[in-house]
Amino acid sequence: MRLFVAAYPPPEVVEDAVAQVAGLRVGKAAEAGITMRLTRPETYHVTLVFLGEVDPVRLPDVQAAITRAAGSRRPLQPPDLQPDPLAGADRAPPVPQVRFAGGGRFGRGRFTVLWLGLDGDVDALSELGRSLRRELKTDGLPYDRRPFRPHLTIARPGERATPEEVDVDRATLAGYAGPPWPVTEMVLVRSHLGPRPTYDRLAAWAL
Repeated sequence: MRLFVAAYPPPEVVEDAVAQVAGLRVGKAAEAGITMRLTRPETYHVTLVFLGEVDPVRLPDVQAAITRAAGSRRPLQPPDLQPDPLAGADRAPPVPQVRFAGGGRFGRGRFTVLWLGLDGDVDALSELGRSLRRELKTDGLPYDRRPFRPHLTIARPGERATPEEVDVDRATLAGYAGPPWPVTEMVLVRSHLGPRPTYDRLAAWAL
């Protein structure tokens, strides 16, 4: 099974991003009937770690590793760095607050991909990604070792958009800033490849 761990934005954030995509050259071309392979809004997500193909018998190991990573977030100490005796335990850190902002292009020609970037508590998301990788590595599970670059893929136009159209869209995306949203959970997802990829949410962990 092909697996990844992701953060999903709330509906109002998706709606704002969809409106931005609709105003792009690729969005207008898709509306006119040209295949631009726009990402379906219901699948919008930010990948925290990509595992790739995993033997189904190891699914419990994957879930155990994610559980440990979710529980490894560093607690907040009171200002005097001493535990609060009235609280009974250290306070949990606040959930990361992020927003889609900026954007760009991966690849060229038929490999062209347009994406939205992220800003806000990106360092907290990066640390969460590192925790996931550490726990997966501990259990001998596969994961993508490329550097973490949080983003939302919005279109795969390939050569159906000219370089000039892509450049215009890149410039438009550079000025985008969507509404902020809290990353309150991470989700283990199974993907099914094909002309219209589908995703099954297998489990979720609160942050």
